[in-house]
Amino acid sequence: MLQTQSDPHCTLSVAEALEELNRVAPHAPLLALGQTIFWDEPMKAGIALKDRKRKLVAGIHDTDYFAKLPSGTHKAGEFQAVPHNDTTTRGLWSAAAEFSRLFGSETVITKEALTSAGLKLEKISQGRPHFLDDATQAWGWKGIVSLDEDPPITADVKISNLYPELKQTIDWAIDMSLQSVCEPQQLVARERSDYLKSIIQRAYDDGPDAGLAEFYKKILPSLYQLVSGTDIEVEATKTTELLKFNKSTCAQPRFDLVNLFVSPESADQARKSYDDALKGSEIYTLDRFGTGAIPFDLVIPGKGRGTIRIAPRSVVIMAHEPVFISLKSPLRHVQDLAEAISSKLGQDCVLIGKAVTLIGMLAREFVFVFHEGASSYVKHTVKFHEKLEQQGIGLKMNPILRVRLNAWDALAECSTWIHLPEHFQGPFGTEELTSESFSARWKEVAAEQKQLLADLGQLKRPLGLISFLAEKSGGSWQCLAREYNSIHGRLEQVEKQIDDLKKLRRVAYAELQQLKKARIEAEKKKGDHFRSEIFENNPSQEQLDKRKRLAEEVEAMIHLIAAKKKEIRTLLQKQSDFVGAPEIRAIHERRRAIEVEAELKRLRLIRQAVITSKGLCKASNRPSAWWYPLVCPDGGWFRTTIDTAECYLEHI
Repeated sequence: MLQTQSDPHCTLSVAEALEELNRVAPHAPLLALGQTIFWDEPMKAGIALKDRKRKLVAGIHDTDYFAKLPSGTHKAGEFQAVPHNDTTTRGLWSAAAEFSRLFGSETVITKEALTSAGLKLEKISQGRPHFLDDATQAWGWKGIVSLDEDPPITADVKISNLYPELKQTIDWAIDMSLQSVCEPQQLVARERSDYLKSIIQRAYDDGPDAGLAEFYKKILPSLYQLVSGTDIEVEATKTTELLKFNKSTCAQPRFDLVNLFVSPESADQARKSYDDALKGSEIYTLDRFGTGAIPFDLVIPGKGRGTIRIAPRSVVIMAHEPVFISLKSPLRHVQDLAEAISSKLGQDCVLIGKAVTLIGMLAREFVFVFHEGASSYVKHTVKFHEKLEQQGIGLKMNPILRVRLNAWDALAECSTWIHLPEHFQGPFGTEELTSESFSARWKEVAAEQKQLLADLGQLKRPLGLISFLAEKSGGSWQCLAREYNSIHGRLEQVEKQIDDLKKLRRVAYAELQQLKKARIEAEKKKGDHFRSEIFENNPSQEQLDKRKRLAEEVEAMIHLIAAKKKEIRTLLQKQSDFVGAPEIRAIHERRRAIEVEAELKRLRLIRQAVITSKGLCKASNRPSAWWYPLVCPDGGWFRTTIDTAECYLEHI
């Protein structure tokens, strides 16, 4: 039975998936649509090589907004490469220009991951208030962001404004990757990296005034060829070309979905289907965009992008500065919308679906090729089209071809010596190993590191953590464990002495309370005697002598209370002097220092454990395609990655 979305574990080989595609979508071209060419998109060349009869269209998704710096200083027209962490760049989304060195991925070590593994954040932050910036940073990844307050869409970004930062960042990723390739393979790897850099430089030199998407489009065929190691027929395009919307393009099937929201016969059902599909999600329903909104945006050259709102006598484009288009009569068909837009704004506008509708636009004509994990909105798209079907206005869609890569398993086919980056040397137990050994061991190592995170999370007390480190790491930690145990024993004695002083003080407090009660009793007796025997009476000498005795008893209680308070102050001072003694302070400071050292070591273990488990898994499923010709120039790694890929069709 063919794999479907509801059963993602039962997969097909690439050949089997393509055979099934020939049955359900025999003439639809493959569509590889991504915002950058420097990540996993060029891996889809391998799918095209398995079916040379089916055209591959590789597009640059240039109609989305360029990534924005989440916080910090904004500078109009400037770009900057930044890491992704859980503090200063928390919530960063970067897709148009992101880069990973070999083995790297955008895997943020979250504060939640740190605390789940037992890290005592407050102990480290006392002396290092900004330590989380580096501690949570994704390893081996950088993304370029716009420093504009309101970032432009990618189609409006000129490569000349971005190129210095882009070149520096890709050079960083390539050069760091080369450090992991050992001799003698490094010589060829450097030649391939120089060739890759020359492709990038040549594309810039040929058109320094071009847009970023056009720059990517120029590089794309050469990069597909470099990665696959062979000539491959690929049609390079951009979403600004695929979805150009005017009177001559609007009849294409890719705009059929738009027509459902324009045509009076289906508009209400289409809107209801869209909103119903998004209930319970964080995605905005149409009412959040204003009256008459449809789930499509119009990109107007030079003016930006905005939601389309349709009224009986007007169309409004909610760009940064809204654009109003008057209508002589209500729209009846998508062609009417195209004529209105073309007449007012020209022939070069682009009509693009929002996240949930974009796939349904292009799946009318193409088979999307998605790596597993790509496009988290698909589940909502599927639900939306199910709702359309229930309303009786559904459209026939081509399925999505999902591809699950296993890059590190396939690395066994590449006879290369690898120098492991520092974070991997501890978990793998070596600095250098063969690609075959890495391939054979990485899953086991990742599982060990995942277990390490669980074990660290159980170590709540410093003594347990330090003992664990002494057993696991040995060396200086055994010395520190002995020192900490000695300090712990000495401080136990100190605590006992302090407890003895506290006990004496508690006894003294109890005695003080009794003395205070006795004084009150004596004061009461003295007062009662005065009122009954002295006041307005003729007291006898005996009564006067008794009053004197009662007064002396009160005075005695006052002196005893004062003495007891002095005793308590003395005990407090003894405790304070004892605790504040230089020797004791030094012992406490040393204990705290060792505990901070242990937490810093725990932090390093957590980072390398997350990077080696979660990070490696992500990189294996979605590797940067340009790694392949550098690490394995003969193409064996690439071919095996594609041959062993697992696929399934996801029906819309």
